[in-house]
Amino acid sequence: MPLHSAPVSLPSQPGPPGEPLGSRARSAGRSLLGRLRSEDRDVLWLYLASRVSVWIVAYCARWVFPRDPETKKASAVLQPFQQWDWHHYLRIAQEGYFPGAEVDDNRVAFFPGFPLVLRAVYVVIPNWTVAGLAISFVSGAIAVVALARIARRYLEDAGAGRRTVVLLLASPCAVFLAVGYTEALFLALALPAWLAAQRHAWVTASLLIALASAVRISGLFLAAALVVHYLCFGRARDNWWVLLWMTLPAFPAALYFWHLYANTGDLMAWQHAQERGWHRSFHLPWDAWFHTWGAAFDGIYPTTYAFMFLAELVGMVMGLVLLAVLVRRRSWPEATYIALGLWALGTSYWYMSVPRASLAWWPLWIGLAALTLRRPRLLALYGCLICPLSVVFALAFFTGRWAG
Repeated sequence: MPLHSAPVSLPSQPGPPGEPLGSRARSAGRSLLGRLRSEDRDVLWLYLASRVSVWIVAYCARWVFPRDPETKKASAVLQPFQQWDWHHYLRIAQEGYFPGAEVDDNRVAFFPGFPLVLRAVYVVIPNWTVAGLAISFVSGAIAVVALARIARRYLEDAGAGRRTVVLLLASPCAVFLAVGYTEALFLALALPAWLAAQRHAWVTASLLIALASAVRISGLFLAAALVVHYLCFGRARDNWWVLLWMTLPAFPAALYFWHLYANTGDLMAWQHAQERGWHRSFHLPWDAWFHTWGAAFDGIYPTTYAFMFLAELVGMVMGLVLLAVLVRRRSWPEATYIALGLWALGTSYWYMSVPRASLAWWPLWIGLAALTLRRPRLLALYGCLICPLSVVFALAFFTGRWAG
């Protein structure tokens, strides 16, 4: 089944002539809520159930896997969620990128979108960790509904949306959708943007991708895919001026890089922070593969890190297979998005965060859904193989043992 469906024209529902403005607003609100179909509500129930599962793992991790094996008291309830990159986002939200004193914690490697939203939500929820969790919780709900709708359009199957969401939520790195990280917020912008692109709502798609580009650099890869999508599938009546709108996603990144330059005098401040903190300097793809292979199998690092580097290798292979399938099916927009992401991740000193990046590879989850719809037994096999890994990854993150 090709990864493209015929565009759907959605009828507008304006209010009756002469209807009062307040009445129109209430009608619009009811219409917006009414757009949640039964399949969408099923997806949201699945999403809520999966969040409960993740929270159970986090709660138990405090008791069963404490940092100090001899402790007689479990850590704070929210402590499992306060790991790794969260501290960077927190410091940016609290202090900004340049708090005054000399700081060399590579915080400029993180885009400002999530910290800005975190700071805004903190005004309403005056607990930083809870505010971050709330952002991811709401964003994840939006993302899974959008993913389900995209899957139904691609596969033209009533159960495709639910199945695609199940495959995503059961994936090993799905824990990052439940913590104060950027993945859920990015997907909450990127997936509705792609849904808008499928409907040829080019301006809406460009605006959403611009917001996504303020959250993660991969928003720029999605912007490139949008241009390819327009060139391949834009209708004859679509105006070419919309290509100007499609330049909008470049502005958040450009403004951020300008801000860094104004404060550091370094045009490459973002890239240099990536290099200092995560060895993300340019290397040829085969060098990156062999460096990652060595980190996984040469006994250089503790077994916890070696296991995660092994997961990076598997993630890269999975991404390359996905790219090959997309090219074979001539799904050029999706192939563009995946190829740019793989190039960025696969040309560093070693692979890092490839499995996490797979959360945003919606063609992967839709393709797996199509495969399991044709061969239902594969769904049970997927569950048996992946669910244990998902628990392992969640425990690794919640106990500070890294998760990629």
